[in-house]
Amino acid sequence: MTRLEQITAKAMERLNHDRYLLTKAVGKRAEELSRGAAPLVDMDIKKHKATDIALHEIAEGKIHVEKEA
Repeated sequence: MTRLEQITAKAMERLNHDRYLLTKAVGKRAEELSRGAAPLVDMDIKKHKATDIALHEIAEGKIHVEKEA
């Protein structure tokens, strides 16, 4: 498995290095996962934290994040 720092860096690249946007997106997706949403990556919600799964989803481009106006 890839180190979390590498996954975070990849997710930051996808969001043009906007930490605020990444934080909001991970939080929102982690909440959805905690409420029963199925992960879009091959990770078990029982073995991994919802925030880690959300970060992987963003890094792999499974979640499209747009800046709010």
